[in-house]
Amino acid sequence: MVKLDSDPIAEKTEQVSTRARSRVRSRNQKQPDTSIRVVQNRQIPPYKLLDEDELKALENHADWLLENIGMEFRGDNVAIDLFADVGVQIDKQRVRFPDGLARQLCTTAPDFFKLHARNPERTIAIGGNSIVFMPGYGSPFVTDLDAGRRYATIEDFYKFVKLTYQSPYLHHSGGTVVEPVDVPVNKRHLDMVFAHLTLSDKPFMGGVTSPERARDSINMARIVFGSDFLDQNAVIQGNININSPFVFDETMSGALREYAAANQCVCVSPAIFGGAMGPVTPAAIAAQTLAEAMTGIALAQLVRPGCPVVMGSFHSTMNLRTGSLTFGTPEANLVNMALSQLGQRLGVPVRSGGGQITAANTPDGQAMQDSANAMWTTVMSGSHQVWHAVGWLEGGLTMSYEKFIMDLDNCGALLRMIQGMEVSEATLSKQSYLETGPGENFLSTSHTLANYTTANYETILPDTGPYETWKENGSPSAADQANRIWKEMLTNYKPPAMDDTIKSQLEEFVASRKEEMPDEWY
Repeated sequence: MVKLDSDPIAEKTEQVSTRARSRVRSRNQKQPDTSIRVVQNRQIPPYKLLDEDELKALENHADWLLENIGMEFRGDNVAIDLFADVGVQIDKQRVRFPDGLARQLCTTAPDFFKLHARNPERTIAIGGNSIVFMPGYGSPFVTDLDAGRRYATIEDFYKFVKLTYQSPYLHHSGGTVVEPVDVPVNKRHLDMVFAHLTLSDKPFMGGVTSPERARDSINMARIVFGSDFLDQNAVIQGNININSPFVFDETMSGALREYAAANQCVCVSPAIFGGAMGPVTPAAIAAQTLAEAMTGIALAQLVRPGCPVVMGSFHSTMNLRTGSLTFGTPEANLVNMALSQLGQRLGVPVRSGGGQITAANTPDGQAMQDSANAMWTTVMSGSHQVWHAVGWLEGGLTMSYEKFIMDLDNCGALLRMIQGMEVSEATLSKQSYLETGPGENFLSTSHTLANYTTANYETILPDTGPYETWKENGSPSAADQANRIWKEMLTNYKPPAMDDTIKSQLEEFVASRKEEMPDEWY
C-alpha cells in the first residue's frame, strides 16, 4: 500500500473551509452601516395595475358611496359645521357629499412636501418619486428569542426607537412603535414623543388618542423646531384612523383638526378587512378606502387649506371560514396597487396598506413569505410611505426584535433594487474584457477592484458559507443571527446631539403636563 504524503482533495477542502470560516467571522461582526444615507427616490416606474376605465369606475363608485351612504362624524359638531358651510348635506351626524364635491375639496392638498427632521440631513420628501420606510406601529406585545412574548414596556419603546435611529434603511422614527403598557394611558404620548425627539433625530409621529394629546405632541415639536418654523413646515405626523365602515369618532376627527390647524401632516387611514368592514372583493375595498380617505382629507383642507396629508389605508383579507385575518394575500396586494394609482390621481401622497406584515406568530418561513409578498407589492405599487416595514408579527399584535432585523435586511435589498440598472460606458466596462481572455475570470480586473465593495447589496443576515462551516458554528438560524445583531446595535447606540436648553424645556413640559393629570389606566 502506497502512503501519500498529502491528499490534494483534502487540502483543497481545507483551503475552502478556511476561507469560509474567515467569511463567517467577518459576517458575524457585521451590523447595519449607520453611515449610509439611503437615496429616497425610485428610479424604476411603479407598476400600473388598472387602466383608465377601471380607475374611473372605482372613483365613480367612491363618489356614489359618499353621496348615498355618507360618513358619520360622531360627537364632532365642529367638523359637521365645516362641511355644512361648503354645501355638504347634513343629516344629524351623517354627512353626504354631492357628486364630486369631496374630490374638489381635496384639491388644495399638496402632492409633495418635506417632513423636516431635527437633523436637517434626515429631512425626507413625501410624494413624487420618493419612498419612506418606517417601523411597525401600535403593537401591545413584544417578543425575542430570550424572553419570549410579553407586554411591551416603555423600555421596549426606547429600544425600538434606538434601533430605528441606527437603521440606515428606515427613513422615519415611526410613532407608537409599541404600546408601553407600564405608563398611564393619558401620559404615554408624552414619553413617546420625548423619546422620538431625544433618542433619534429622524422624522416622527405624535399622539392622536385625544385632541389634547395631539396638542401636547405639537407643542413639544414647537419647543424643538420653533413656532414660526412649525407654522410653515411639516415636522410631525398624526395617524388618523377611520372606524370603517364610514365612521369618524370625535377622538380621531378632533385630533385631525389639531394637526391640520397647526399645518402638520395628517395621515388618513381607513381600516377595512374584507367581509367585516366592507365587501370581500378587492375592487369594493379600494373604492371604499378612497371614499373614506377623501372625507378625512377634505376635513383637513377645510380646517387649513394646503395642510399636508397622506392618503393611507390598512386593509387585509380574512379567512372567511374562521374569521382570522390574513396578510400578504394576492387580494390585499391588488388593493395596494390600485390605491397607489387612485391616490396619485387624487393628487396626494399615498401610505401603503402593506409593509412586511404577517399573521405568523414567530419569525419563521410563513412570516417572511407573507412579509415578502406584501412588501414587494408595496414597493412596486409606487406607495410613498410604508408603515410596518420592520418587526411586525401576529397581525400587528407583536413587535419582534429578531424580525425587525430580518425585515431591515430586506428593506435594504429592496431600496437597492428600485434604484434600477445603470447602463453606461462605466458599467459596461469594455476595459475588463481587454484585460482578460476567453476562459479567464474577472476577479483581478481594474474594474472589479475599483467597484467590488459597492457593486452588490451586502446582506447582514443570510449564511452563504458551506454546510460544514454553518454546522460548526452552531447551526444558527436567521433569527439567531438577528438576535445577535439587535443586541450589538443597542450596545453600540449613541444618542444624537441635542441642545441642552431645548432638552431641558422638553423635560419641563413633560413633567408639568404629567403633574396636571391624574394617572388613567383604561
